[in-house]
Amino acid sequence: MPKSLTLIWQLLRKHISIFELAIFFVANLIGMTVILSGAQLYSDLKPVLTGDNPLIGNDFVIITHPVERVGISSETFSEEDITDLLALECVEDVGSFTASQFSVDGSVMFNGQRLSTMLFFESVPDAFIDVETRNWRYSAGDTTIPIILPRNYLNLYNFGFSSTQNLPQITEEMIKSVSLGLRLSGGGHRDDYTGRIVGFSDRINTILVPDNFLTWANGHYANVTTHSATRLILEVSNPSDPELQNYIEEQNYSVENKPAESSKALFILKVCVAIIIGIGVIFCVLSLIILTLSIYLLLQKNIHKLENLVLIGYTPQRVATPYKVMTLVLNLSILAISLILIYIAEEHYMGYLSEIAGRTLSSSPTTAIISGVAFTAIVICFNFYIINRKIREISRKQ
Repeated sequence: MPKSLTLIWQLLRKHISIFELAIFFVANLIGMTVILSGAQLYSDLKPVLTGDNPLIGNDFVIITHPVERVGISSETFSEEDITDLLALECVEDVGSFTASQFSVDGSVMFNGQRLSTMLFFESVPDAFIDVETRNWRYSAGDTTIPIILPRNYLNLYNFGFSSTQNLPQITEEMIKSVSLGLRLSGGGHRDDYTGRIVGFSDRINTILVPDNFLTWANGHYANVTTHSATRLILEVSNPSDPELQNYIEEQNYSVENKPAESSKALFILKVCVAIIIGIGVIFCVLSLIILTLSIYLLLQKNIHKLENLVLIGYTPQRVATPYKVMTLVLNLSILAISLILIYIAEEHYMGYLSEIAGRTLSSSPTTAIISGVAFTAIVICFNFYIINRKIREISRKQ
């Protein structure tokens, strides 16, 4: 610092309240740390929550019309029904089930015995499937059909049927290696295919085949080119949303899978995170108010000295420089300490997140650094504006 500025600082620092600056420092440090840690935590969790293999994502609800009487027809959903559902705030997307309209006979060799049964197929748009596999596709002319089974089918066999029939339990990998014999018939056609189980679904309780295959098969074996949905699957941000629940009750829809407790917990978690970040913003705003009042009070205490400095030839900018340096050092120190605390915390919680996700998660403090630098720059610019404005007011009086 030049000698002239050193003399000005020595002259003006007598009225600086260390206690007031300490209050500002602590309050702003807490607020800055909370805000930046919230931004960094969101950045670290985003790939886990919304990536290719999300740990916690939106929930899915399957709705149908209730069966009220015995018959061969059932009420279907119209395009208007789907549009009304999409208009609900918590509904992100709507998919319709397509059911097979032809006969399916399935057979498999098991323990030297040939087991056969009648089957049915359904499909949904790929976006609603919770099984990640490269084999989930069908091309025209293929004789192998990929199939996804509900995981509870396997559980029922392993823990129910097998024990009563003295049959061995089987693993998912074992059943994936088994080829199913499939005979599709209808419309004067009868063809043999091979079914290959490529995964197990925890979300959808039906036998799934690719949507493009079932659309083609319905047209080929049943001469059906369009279908009316009897079941819909909804992707919702909060299945417990009162608006959704009230709409389902008003329309008298039946819900096949009730909202999970985890989705309620996730909604509460989002609210808590928003509240925490809001508290951090309040801390920062209060600390900024404290610093602004401190600057005004400090300038007011030194008003006669500042007036004399202007009278003897010091420019307003030079007189304001010590105060600017003080606020610059304070804010940069707060930013540095906040980033260090966030880095230490990130090193600890990323290990726990990796254990929960079952895979190694990478992290980078880039979000905290960018957010911190931007927020600090805004605060410093505001402080400089306050100081310049007050010094100019004093200089105009002379």
